[in-house]
Amino acid sequence: MGVARISRRQVVQAGLALGVMGAPALGETKEQAVEKKPFRMKYAPHFGMFQASAGPDAVDQLKFAADVGFRAWEDNGMRGRSVADQEKIAKTMRDLGMTMGVFVANDIDWSNPTLTTGQAQHVDRFVQNIRDSVEVAKRVNAKWMTVVPGVVQPRLEMGYQTANVVEALRRGAEIFEKAGLVMVLEPLNYRDHPNLFLTKIAQGFMICRAVNSPACKILFDLYHQQIQEGNLIPNMDAAWSEIAYFQIGDNPGRNEPTTGEVNYRNVFRHIQAKGFEGILGMEHGNAKPGKEGEIALIEAYRQCDNF
Repeated sequence: MGVARISRRQVVQAGLALGVMGAPALGETKEQAVEKKPFRMKYAPHFGMFQASAGPDAVDQLKFAADVGFRAWEDNGMRGRSVADQEKIAKTMRDLGMTMGVFVANDIDWSNPTLTTGQAQHVDRFVQNIRDSVEVAKRVNAKWMTVVPGVVQPRLEMGYQTANVVEALRRGAEIFEKAGLVMVLEPLNYRDHPNLFLTKIAQGFMICRAVNSPACKILFDLYHQQIQEGNLIPNMDAAWSEIAYFQIGDNPGRNEPTTGEVNYRNVFRHIQAKGFEGILGMEHGNAKPGKEGEIALIEAYRQCDNF
């Protein structure tokens, strides 16, 4: 309170004056060296990604991201924020013309089986999470919410676990469908999240078909799937009818594109060629610290978005 706010344009211009936006090519001004036009695709940063450049305030970070060309945003922890913060973030995004991406819809127990067991207390808690998430989604203008079914039940055949998960998801999808919302199921890799039930795209595809609702689709996290099974573009094509959202991260390192082994320029080209107009969440870290690392991240997306 009582501290003057700095506009996003002032932040960017200050960065230019300090030379943190990168050296211009011969004959270019510093301003020309930094593209600030909108990206072709809706890449969605998250809070903290541009904190060195924009400062700790959430609104300033959103403004900075919009100024350098990002048209979307995501926040896994949105459900846990205060109503006042949710409303402030939503208003800022509306003013900036930014689209809200995913937040996590359900409480996830990373150690003990929940939805895979079919036990009523776990299913009831999940259904309540979904009802609560509908209210948050309305408040922040979100359409997609991440759902992770949790870990496997080692003493129960996989077929029974799958049936239990499908039944729980049907109950959640019924609520979301009435509200015009979509849960996106995220398969995660075995290395970062061992013992999870949902790990592969084909498995997610099967579950979505079994739930049989437009409110239950796949979140294709390219980082997780590069580790889990690779074969990104063919798996994408095979599951395309059930994919509603993408997330990004290079491997190894889980940082921005161009820092690992995935040819993200080709991947983005393929996704756009298939007519995808949704969000690609930037669920990764920055390979380098500070303002220079943030500018390097922006430049990496410019490189991969140029196809």
